[in-house]
Amino acid sequence: MNGATNDSKKLLVLNKPKGYVVTRSDERGRKTVYNLLPDWVFHDGWMPIGRLDLDSKGLLLFTTNGKIGDVLTRPGNCIKVYEIWVRGHATDEHIAAAMKGVESKNDLLKALSVEKIGTGGAKTRLRIEIDEGKNRHIRRLFGAMKDPKFGTPLKVLDLKRISIGSFKLNIESAKWRYLSLEEERTLLNNLINTKG
Repeated sequence: MNGATNDSKKLLVLNKPKGYVVTRSDERGRKTVYNLLPDWVFHDGWMPIGRLDLDSKGLLLFTTNGKIGDVLTRPGNCIKVYEIWVRGHATDEHIAAAMKGVESKNDLLKALSVEKIGTGGAKTRLRIEIDEGKNRHIRRLFGAMKDPKFGTPLKVLDLKRISIGSFKLNIESAKWRYLSLEEERTLLNNLINTKG
């Protein structure tokens, strides 16, 4: 099944809600992202590019082209932007530490940029940019830091990926669509142009 003639044949996007695992099947019987997509996506071998954990939501790209998947997930190739709510008071010191790098389970986790975009009670809303995607990267990064007032680890309560490279999420939760040829071209050209 193909969409309109100006639709990409190589990339489609899903706005993943919470509560779905990013896998083809789940041995524990949980809902997978393929439950949100037409059957042909599974049968034709469309694979997710990168991951979002069970409790995360937002932009998830799929492709049948392994090279595109590799290029978009290779560290340093592609900036991904997230909006998160953190339980705890994220201070300027936390933001500086996140950009410098924080040790977590023998991994150095860091963000390219962190911007405070809101607060509510004892929660902080942040916009984060990263160019790599280690396992539970953002959750572990903030979990390795402590709230200055209570001494408890910061905890990411809500995490939504809003863009990958030049492509910004622009569909409702649990919906999917093909990228347009123009969106595909812009996304891939911007990646190729950034490599020296």
